Amino acid sequence: MNTKTMDGIMFANMIRGGAATLSANRQLVNDLNVFPIPDGDTGDNMFMTIDSGVAALCNDEYPSLSTSASIAAQGMLLGARGNSGVILSRIFAGISRGLEGVEQADVTVLDKAFETGISEAYSAVSTPVEGTILTVYKDAVRFAGSNIKRDSSIESYFDNFLSELRRSLERTPELLDVLRRAGVVDSGGAGFIYIAEGMQSALKGEAFEQAGSGYIKQGQVDFSAFDENSVLEYGYCTEFLLRLQKAKTDPESFDLDVFRSYLNSVGDSVVVFREGSIVKAHVHTMKPGDILNYCQSFGEFLTTKIENMSLQHNESTGMKKLGNRTENPHKAYGIVSVAAGSGIKEVFTSLGCDVVVDGGQSMNPSAEDLISAFRRINADKILVYPNNGNIILTAQQAGALYKDAEIIIIPSKTIGEGYAAISMLETENKTVKEILDEQMEIISCVITGIVSRAVRDTTQDGMEIRRDDYIGFVNDEIKTVSDDRNGALLKLADSLDADFCGIMIVVCGESVTNEEADALYETLSAKYKMKDVIMIDGRQPIYDYILILE
Repeated sequence: MNTKTMDGIMFANMIRGGAATLSANRQLVNDLNVFPIPDGDTGDNMFMTIDSGVAALCNDEYPSLSTSASIAAQGMLLGARGNSGVILSRIFAGISRGLEGVEQADVTVLDKAFETGISEAYSAVSTPVEGTILTVYKDAVRFAGSNIKRDSSIESYFDNFLSELRRSLERTPELLDVLRRAGVVDSGGAGFIYIAEGMQSALKGEAFEQAGSGYIKQGQVDFSAFDENSVLEYGYCTEFLLRLQKAKTDPESFDLDVFRSYLNSVGDSVVVFREGSIVKAHVHTMKPGDILNYCQSFGEFLTTKIENMSLQHNESTGMKKLGNRTENPHKAYGIVSVAAGSGIKEVFTSLGCDVVVDGGQSMNPSAEDLISAFRRINADKILVYPNNGNIILTAQQAGALYKDAEIIIIPSKTIGEGYAAISMLETENKTVKEILDEQMEIISCVITGIVSRAVRDTTQDGMEIRRDDYIGFVNDEIKTVSDDRNGALLKLADSLDADFCGIMIVVCGESVTNEEADALYETLSAKYKMKDVIMIDGRQPIYDYILILE
């Protein structure tokens, strides 16, 4: 094949091909984990991010390349999870920006759009790190662009792009010591290669099995969930893409705030944003027809999706009944926290969190998950505690998309930091800067240690680790190794000079038995007689113990 131009239909199919190939290989990407514990999630995060772009396209055909790129990019921005997922979404946001107004693109136009993807991705990270997906993508774009010739085709461009992706990925351990020590390449870069391979296969017309986008197909509807005697309690999840039409409105003066206010007046869980002349909206409502009629006064629909939420209710938590809508009391500050484990979530709720979003390592929430949490709070300002370094970028992206309150990200990287910061939060008569400064000071005084089981043999931080050993670590440094988890926790506390801390909190994971927790408490209380030892039944996955020292 010698394709000279790319249109929207081709681009959309390539996105689907990229998602399908990554889906088939995402566990391989997950396994490229620097730490030898079962918390690798890069493959899952990247797949769910690109799959959100596939879902937004909704199998519809858009001849305009600009339209397809914009719809896919916006879907990814909302669905982005984890650092690699956010960066991936920003790459495609940059590509979309570079293709704005373009019906079809040759290799020169496509290359300029890919270049825009570089700047957009780098701008999303406050301190870009080389040796990651950023470097791999940048190297490939620069190499492919420098090899464009008069007779270059879309296929030859992608051949060069993919070949340099692979070479750059092999160089990542030379740029990041943590990769070299662990003997792995960058997982985000590896995930992007699978996406590029799938895009190339689709470009060449090769068949692929499309990964599921999460949209309910007719044959999968549980008709028994809503029969002739049922009462509509949960309303309809209504989503659409609306193209503003000059015959109906002036796109330049279209007031998105007025549009958003209307949606909030007839529904809830509203998420709405605009990209050029396309408006993307999500709303839960009892009367989707009224909303569609109102919206059609401004333009025409590119896609619509309406689902009876009663069909989803039995499988969902936190689904709100609609109809008699009650407004939460207004307040100056609201709090959103992220945590995994029913026990930890209960603790954060008791500390005053308005919403605790389910998530953590290996189960990062999406930007849309966080936006939905923001919607549930009637506050001028919302403090957000990600409690995981891999969720901070997603929280920042959600905050940038949300317009109905000021979103303030407290960059807590661990459950311990979030616990301490929220428990000592004071907002009365203080500016945002003063609150941020105090919260960062609290976070800086917290040490969070983790105990988890190793999933492979390795040598790291000067220690021989065998599969099924328990390792104790802080941040990216392994401190202790033991053949049982209680022993690992005790060694970890010793290594961190727990004697010099005022409070010791131990959060027990879902696999820890009552007998183990009781025995650990007795040992710690006897050894550290001059301090409070607090045991919490966190019931979190992956991490057997979380040790918090304040």
